Amino acid sequence: MWIATVANIDWPSRTGLSTGEQQQEIRTIVATAKRLKMNALILQVRPAADALYTSPTEPWSEYLSGVQGQAPQPFYDPLTLWISEAHASGIELHAWFNPYRARHSAAKSLPAASHLINTRPDLVKNYGDQRWIDPGEADAAKRLVDVVRDVVRRYDVDGIHIDDYFYPYPVKAAPAVVTAATATSTNTAPADQADVDFPDDPSWRRYVAVGGKLNRADWRRDNVNRLVQAVNTAIHAEKPWVKFGISPFGLPRPERRPEGIKGFSQYDKLYADVELWWNQGWLDYLAPQLYWPIAQTAQSFPVLLDYWSRSNTKKRHLWLGLFTSKIDESDASWRPDEIRQQIALLRKDAGAGGHIHFSAVALTQNRRGIADLLARDMYETDALVPATPWLRPNNVALLPAPNATLYCDVNAAPASCRINVSNGTKTDGLLWAVWAKYGTTWQFSVATNASTVLPEQAAGQALSQVVISRIDRYAVEGVRGMINRP
Repeated sequence: MWIATVANIDWPSRTGLSTGEQQQEIRTIVATAKRLKMNALILQVRPAADALYTSPTEPWSEYLSGVQGQAPQPFYDPLTLWISEAHASGIELHAWFNPYRARHSAAKSLPAASHLINTRPDLVKNYGDQRWIDPGEADAAKRLVDVVRDVVRRYDVDGIHIDDYFYPYPVKAAPAVVTAATATSTNTAPADQADVDFPDDPSWRRYVAVGGKLNRADWRRDNVNRLVQAVNTAIHAEKPWVKFGISPFGLPRPERRPEGIKGFSQYDKLYADVELWWNQGWLDYLAPQLYWPIAQTAQSFPVLLDYWSRSNTKKRHLWLGLFTSKIDESDASWRPDEIRQQIALLRKDAGAGGHIHFSAVALTQNRRGIADLLARDMYETDALVPATPWLRPNNVALLPAPNATLYCDVNAAPASCRINVSNGTKTDGLLWAVWAKYGTTWQFSVATNASTVLPEQAAGQALSQVVISRIDRYAVEGVRGMINRP
């Protein structure tokens, strides 16, 4: 699930919480994910050219203390704690970056002296009620690439994630003022107002002056394309196992849309050529935000699912974004069963390997019983993160079969069996896959350490056999080893 920090959507629940309160909320969210047998969390660490970790270049986010630039007191590094808590529960932690937003409309404190607004005001533009880094500036892309590279180098993250905000969503021009002098009998209602163009004239003029041949829209798309490619390259140059994913707006390019699909064009408005990134192999996973109900025909969930599944020419991961936070206490709330049905549709499509919930708050609050429903009906067993073999160097051998023994104590309360593994280290990977046989039934689980405890009996049948394997950092399973009960 996504964990949004901007405007305190998910975590921290409000500004000014003590260090202890922030840390307890981290543990509560991770515990919710563990209860639901989730295998990945996507934490927003850079909502607006700021940081929810110790950054050498960007100030502490105001969403921690309420004051931008103020470190947690007593000090701790939130990203370090998120990673350690997630990994201890067998859950991946992906760091989520907003590439171009410089100041959110909900921001309350003044920008810190070290913030980009103050250190490089030439890169930042006012647009609507927010401030944005101009993607046409070469130093804008360099800034994000440097920030991402720093996080990958210093933190044990499993993935890097970018959301749907590239060029900003368009704002409308102010409506014209109609006076008695200008009104006519036909001027009875205001016309649709045009979009305000993004104010990137200086960077556009420089491009044209040096002989640039692209039109303005294609130039903007090229700015974003080159950013995406550069981020992908930087991540894998540092740590080849770290995944790179983007969660774009869920509608395809207009000329490629299935019949009946209508709505906003990110290709024309956000200058995001998602299909290009997908087909060039610049992403390890794509998470289109399909934030519409199944019955909404103009943005049909099953039709869009099919489109994105069929467009996956590189056979990378497709993990669809679900609008779980649409479940709330309002009259417009979705029924929890809408999300259950969407997951069921995803599981019938061979091209879709998973889904991501937006966002954590709906599940931690168990709105209208959604967490209980998913735990009961959809998330009955543990699940490994799908493997990324295309990232794995060819000369890296599979992890060997664990040297393991099984000891069962029928006199314990409750009776249990312990697997002890004598080989394999944390540097090999984070997880073990475990199959336990009771009678004729195999039960699967994911273990996070070399000493794993299993029930001695299940459904009246005694544990007779265990198969165990190591999962490496590319989520590729190693050689399986079999243990018979002594």
